[in-house]
Parts: sequence; structure tokens; C-alpha cells
Amino acid sequence: MTTAAAESAITFVDGDNGILEYRGYPIEQLTKRSTYLEVAYLLLHGELPTTDQADKWVQEITYHTFIHENMRKRFLEGFHYDAHPMGILVSAIAALSTYYPDAKNIFDPEVRHKQIIRLIAKMPTLAAAAHRYSVGMPFVYPDNSHDFPSNFLSMVLKTPESRFEANPALVRAMDALFILHADHEQNCSTAALRVVASSQVDPYSACAAACAALYGPLHGGANEAVIRMLTEIGTLENVPGFIRSVKEGHGRLQGFGHRVYKNYDPRAKIIRDIAYEVFEVTGKNPLLDIALGLEEVALADEYFVSRKLYPNVDFYSGLIYQAMGFPVEMFPVLFAVPRVAGWVAHWVEMLEHNTKIARPRQLYVGHRRRDYVPMSSR
Repeated sequence: MTTAAAESAITFVDGDNGILEYRGYPIEQLTKRSTYLEVAYLLLHGELPTTDQADKWVQEITYHTFIHENMRKRFLEGFHYDAHPMGILVSAIAALSTYYPDAKNIFDPEVRHKQIIRLIAKMPTLAAAAHRYSVGMPFVYPDNSHDFPSNFLSMVLKTPESRFEANPALVRAMDALFILHADHEQNCSTAALRVVASSQVDPYSACAAACAALYGPLHGGANEAVIRMLTEIGTLENVPGFIRSVKEGHGRLQGFGHRVYKNYDPRAKIIRDIAYEVFEVTGKNPLLDIALGLEEVALADEYFVSRKLYPNVDFYSGLIYQAMGFPVEMFPVLFAVPRVAGWVAHWVEMLEHNTKIARPRQLYVGHRRRDYVPMSSR
């Protein structure tokens, strides 16, 4: 908590002032004017792409979206019928290393580039496959006539009998959410990737470790906890009583507070606006009024304000995902799909910095030397 784990030029976070920048660009500008794939290029290369660079980048990713048929038919179908989609995704990412053994040549720039393209391109396909399998629906192949967010929505939501055409507002919302989740400095999953990757393992194994960290309820599962909290509150009239119980130490205000942000999370402001755009298409999520009421009461209460507990990115994102038709089990998966861009950006950066293998120092607080006592004398 007092020592920087790494030097990085990728993402800047100023938690006291609520600032988030990718390579110097404010997150507010990127979500309004950019696309996820353009942002992924920015994170990896340090600069926004030119038209030619963007066209080549998008084409490369578009034509690497398919996964090996053996993985679909034998690996994914080997899971229990009600397996959690995030558990499937963690395993599937790790399994990719067995399909691409050249990935172990991590110091070859051309080989590295191939793995980066494969990871970004295949994450939506694996994520959608994990979801479809977990709910008993048939696999949907990528449709490369779609753009990146539309393709993902198609693979998740398409029914067999028709061509899928997503509402433009939902496509834009999905792309903006992907941008917001693309990277966030030295968070738990990125730190996990850096530790594992420092052993010089292939990027699929390192990303699987990061994905496993994201599986935890304190990281990628936080927006699911918000939905469960709002559901338990039940009605707007119950908000004051819930706030009172939290202040008395009974329960927790989910979606408020952050390890870094001691101000309003800039991502939360953007997501709140996106929520209204989505609800115009899907209809208002019935939990929205409870969320708005909860936010209003909490931000006016000195107990929460003095503790710098403001809404974070998880407070509204779950409402959007639920309105778009995603079950709560998919929430961490939706986090992992875009975050892979940040993970591979940090992977490349640490390789270029010649990072040594991770070996944090510990403070030993156990017994000092003592002599063995035979069992009969204990």
C-alpha cells in the first residue's frame, strides 16, 4: 500500500480529483469520440492510429475472431451444463496456449503481435460461447460483416432463425462500456498478470491468471453485488432504512467507494449518461429509481461524504447489462472482454522494461527458531 509496483506510461489515475486518462487522453473524450478498437490500439502503441493504421488493425482483429473447432466441440462442451461462464472463460483463455505453442516466443515482436491480435479478437467469441453454453443455447459463429461490439452482441443474443441487427444505441453503449473497462492502472487483475508474466510465461497463461483475479467478487463481481443489493432493497421507500442499517454496521453500500478514487469515479458519471440512452431502447430498469434514490441520499449524508464514498463504475454498469439482457453471471465476463487490451498492453510494457521475476518481500511475523518436540511430549 506504500510502494509502487511498477513504472508505467499506459494509464494515469488521479483518485483525489477523479481523473482517468489513457496515454494522456481523458476518458471523457475517448468514450464520446473514439471506438474500443481504436482505444485498444492507443493503449498498446502509445498513440491513436492513423486511418491506414486503424484499417489494418481492425482488419487483423476482425479476421481472427474464430476459435478452433476442437475447442468449441470438445473443450467447451466438456464443462458441466450449469458451469459459471467466468469459470469457462478463465479455462478457455489458458487453453489457447496449447493451440498456439509459438506464443512461448515472447521476445519475438512478430510473434507477440500475433498473440495480441488473437487475444483481443477471440475474447468476445470465447465470452459469448461461455454464456451460450451456460444457458443451453447453440454456439453462434462470428459474423465478420459486423463491427466489434455488434459482433459480440450478435454472438450473445442472436436466435438461430434470423440475422441479428443490434440497435445502434445499444452497440454504442457496449462500445463505450468496453472503452471504460479497457484499463485501470495497477488493479488486482493487472497486478496478477504482471506477477505471472514476470516468469516469462506465454500471454494466454498470464491473461488467464488476470481473468481469474477478475472472477473475484471484490473485483469483477462488484456490479453483480450492486444488483443484488438493489433487489434486496426492493422499493424506493426502503432506501432510508437501508442507509440507516449500513451506518449502524449492518450490511454494506455496494457500488460506492474505491481503493483509488476519493472523489466521484469519472467512469460512473459517463455510465450514468449511457444508462439513460440504453433505457430509451430497452425500457427503464425497475431498479433505476432505487439506485437514483440511494445515490441522492448517500451523497447528502455526511457519514458517506466524510468517508469519501462516491459511486464507482460498478454502481450503474450492472443496471445497463441487465437491461440489455445479460444475466448477472455474465457481468465479470463483460468486464474481461475489454480489459484484455489493458492486460496485453501491460504485458508488452513489462517485457520491454526487462522486468525481473516478481518476488515481493514479506515481513515475517511468526515464531523464531525453536526445537522440535516429539509427539509423545506435546
